[in-house]
Amino acid sequence: MAVTFANLHTESGLKSLNDFLSGKSYISGNKLTKDDIKVYAAVLKNPGDSFPNVSKWYDSVSSQLATSFPGKAVGVGFGGNAAPAESVKAEAAADDDDLDLFGDETEEEKKAAEEREASKKSAKKKESGKSSVLLDVKPWDDETDMKKLEEAVRSVEMPGLLWGASKLVAVGYGIKKLQIMLTIVDDLVSVDTLIEEHLTVEPRNEYIQSCDIVAFNKI
Repeated sequence: MAVTFANLHTESGLKSLNDFLSGKSYISGNKLTKDDIKVYAAVLKNPGDSFPNVSKWYDSVSSQLATSFPGKAVGVGFGGNAAPAESVKAEAAADDDDLDLFGDETEEEKKAAEEREASKKSAKKKESGKSSVLLDVKPWDDETDMKKLEEAVRSVEMPGLLWGASKLVAVGYGIKKLQIMLTIVDDLVSVDTLIEEHLTVEPRNEYIQSCDIVAFNKI
């Protein structure tokens, strides 16, 4: 059954999530699922003792993500030119499930859903599978307009690509990076091609310096 969470960057939103997690270890069932990953991406940080259920769940998801990627990351970049983004407008990934993280469906989500339906009808063969990807998008410096950076990222449209929830994460020295979820159809979208031929080239490289793949999971 679909679960709806709204405004998880606010105390009221965190309270509703805290109440939901009472007596639960995860969003759906007793194991980590993509539902947890989507909600995790929408929560800006561990809220601490004010919301103990959320805090315990957040630490659990963080630790499991860490064990999935045990190596010490030094960062992988792709050349290009870019700048930052500001407000975090997290959107629910319009996947085949019914999880709605942020309330009412936006025009962008409706358009993406319509495009996905159109691509399904025109496809001659059945799609082999999908993957959920967590991407770090880095600006050039602390003067980059992060709002425009996010707009530049989301302006990339292609069959089989759906942008999801996002948030800004502090890097240091006043610089923030954009962390954004995306769902891809494996037969239609290559993440490497997306980065090298769309995100880190003109005109988007005015804002985007580089992109790193943080997580890549089959759905």
